[in-house]
Amino acid sequence: MGASFAIGTMAADDIVIGQVAPLSGVLADTGKDMVLGVKVYFDSVNDKGGVHGKKIAHVVKDDGYKVDETVRLTQEVIEKDGAVALIGFAGTGNVGELLKQKVLEKAGIALVAPYTGGEILRSPFNPYIFHIRAGYADEAEGIVNQLVALNMKRIGVMYQDDPFGKAGLAGVEAALKKRGLELVGTGAYEKNTDNVADAVQAIAKANPQAVVMISVNKSTAAFSKQIRSVSTVAQLVNISVVNPKEIVRMIGPENARGIGIAQVMPYPYSPMTSIVKEYQQAMKKYAPGMEMSYTSFEEFVGAKVLVEGLRRAGPNPSREKVVKALESLNAYDVGGFTLHFSPTSRVGSRFVEITVIGKDGRLLR
Repeated sequence: MGASFAIGTMAADDIVIGQVAPLSGVLADTGKDMVLGVKVYFDSVNDKGGVHGKKIAHVVKDDGYKVDETVRLTQEVIEKDGAVALIGFAGTGNVGELLKQKVLEKAGIALVAPYTGGEILRSPFNPYIFHIRAGYADEAEGIVNQLVALNMKRIGVMYQDDPFGKAGLAGVEAALKKRGLELVGTGAYEKNTDNVADAVQAIAKANPQAVVMISVNKSTAAFSKQIRSVSTVAQLVNISVVNPKEIVRMIGPENARGIGIAQVMPYPYSPMTSIVKEYQQAMKKYAPGMEMSYTSFEEFVGAKVLVEGLRRAGPNPSREKVVKALESLNAYDVGGFTLHFSPTSRVGSRFVEITVIGKDGRLLR
């Protein structure tokens, strides 16, 4: 636990960027994809001579998705490694604790592209976190909108019993209330487990037409398989934090088929936009044989945003200069996907679309 490594060798004048991510534990697959997306973008930048002639040193630490480790390792990457900025952390509760303990504030350091849509990280306004994904409230609104359009009004929620799950639950309730509806049932499970039996029972009893899942890979897979064997739920939809490949691997394509997954990034599997082309080329060159995913694509976009901030911060980027530079990206087009930051806004995007796991386990739009 708590392993730390720099990707490549470091030189004295390198620009140090820190990433604390779950490379072990229940979110390990997601964490590895997050680190990969950042790495391939930094590799492509370093290959072209870096930023203002300086190479980027990507220092990665594994927090195992444990809140106290996130805090400890973030302090380490700031104080010992001298990071100028941070990128791609995971977990609403994990990043929330950094805010509570004022870790980012004391260091005056930017965190770009955290892999969370938790509203507590967005409001009240926090100047140090730059979000490139829509929030869970935006996702919940998008999901409920789609379900109601399909004439599904009896909606239940299965959620992780922690700040992440409760943020999603509140989002679904708000979206339903706006349409004069309320939840027909809920079921919770404990973080870092896939003990969903109680949640399955509670929700089956309510007999909903659709269930919105605010959960991670293992618990989503377990719940999806179990709920279908005991009830007639027509539609299961998860928010964007799950990896469809993992769900298919855990419960098989037949059980996974038809599960809807909200997405907060453009579809990364067909090169319709220049950012997707750039991502696909970088993956082929710097991570040959590795599968593409929404997760690595999202952090690739995050890395591009951060590098633009580093460029605008000038030849000697300080933490403060990077924060100022990032907030100047008020309509930054990464290549067919535009992010908006300003001195008063840190939520760069509200983009949401729903994808579905198809019969062979592939994601369909």
